[in-house]
Amino acid sequence: MKTEDTGSGRLETWTVAEVAAALRSDEIAMIDVRTPAEYMFEQIQGALLAPMAFIVPERLPLGGDKPVVLYCGSSKRSEKVARQILASGVTDRIAHMDGGFAAWKEAGQPYRGTDMASGAPVVTPAAKSG
Repeated sequence: MKTEDTGSGRLETWTVAEVAAALRSDEIAMIDVRTPAEYMFEQIQGALLAPMAFIVPERLPLGGDKPVVLYCGSSKRSEKVARQILASGVTDRIAHMDGGFAAWKEAGQPYRGTDMASGAPVVTPAAKSG
């Protein structure tokens, strides 16, 4: 994990491996900041949707024991949102996932997608390593 003092708080940048391990252990709250259409097409299971355009820091699931980890498609939007949340005065642990959902899929992590033939949800399991 990389950390940066933003002047408003500490921004954490987590790797895909760190996020995957923390999610499996139920140690984080995950928030997808992409658009509803992106989320509906495919998402990390268990992530809440809070589109970047509609983020209201005081309405996020903050104040608990778990750090909040944001993600988007590439990590550009999630980093921007994380900085906005910290600038609003939030003192909770705020992080974003380096590389975003693209890096998550590239690393072979599980996610929920859409079967384009039927429109039904389909789970893509974690890729087997080795």
